[in-house]
Amino acid sequence: MTQDEAVVGESGNRAEDEPGSGVMIAFGRQLKLLRMRSGLDRAEFGKLVGYAAQSVASFEQGRRIPQPVFIDKADEVLDAGGLLKVLKEEVARAQYPAFFRDAARLETEALELLLFAVSAVPGLLQTEDYMRALLRMRRPLLDEDTIERRVSARLARQEIFNRWPAPLMSFVIEEQVLRKPFGGSSVLRGVLEHLLFVGQKRNVEIQAMPIAHEDNAGVDGPFTLITRKSGEQVAYVEVQGRSILMTDRDEVRSVAARYGIIRSQALTPRESLGFIEKLLGDL
Repeated sequence: MTQDEAVVGESGNRAEDEPGSGVMIAFGRQLKLLRMRSGLDRAEFGKLVGYAAQSVASFEQGRRIPQPVFIDKADEVLDAGGLLKVLKEEVARAQYPAFFRDAARLETEALELLLFAVSAVPGLLQTEDYMRALLRMRRPLLDEDTIERRVSARLARQEIFNRWPAPLMSFVIEEQVLRKPFGGSSVLRGVLEHLLFVGQKRNVEIQAMPIAHEDNAGVDGPFTLITRKSGEQVAYVEVQGRSILMTDRDEVRSVAARYGIIRSQALTPRESLGFIEKLLGDL
């Protein structure tokens, strides 16, 4: 690792990774204080913001991460003067495992995303059922609250497909990933159908790397390349709960060159959609 590579952290059941810690405790306490100041019980407040009292309790106790629309509404209903809204960005970051938070922030401002996947369908392309199947296979086991929080976080990331101007996105996925029946054949069918749908978007290219191809420059493993609004490009690598953001220009240039070779060795986007259709037909 070079000095310019930043080790973001490790995953696992650490306190900072789980609901009920850090910024979520601070947000929950602030929310409860403002609600009580307004003389509202949880049920009354819930009706005003469109959430059940049980959900309000989860937000206040830091067990569940609220979506931005809730924070905006709560701030207005409680006449908080922006005290809740000012925490919105930090709350959004808290929904991700600690090791992924910096990458998630960069992803939201990306002009271009290039991703090479070798073990699972990338999170941006996963269906909800596929997400749950993967998360339930994690070891050590994740509790249900954590699973639901991470599913919500991955779904929130997929809002990038609705952003305008639309970022350019390219995914090269190894064939074995497209064949792995995580969660069963119905879940696999669902995610393959989703790939066909997303692959029709004008700003998205999905390419399959067949097992039969003798040349594959991706033997060193998966990675993501992110081009920021400034034009700066960074590389993100994640393996076994550890993540690295590479910012050194020479290192990133090398990864970018590798991705270009990988794309040239994979099937074209049109061929890849046909390949996925065939896999669907074989299920």
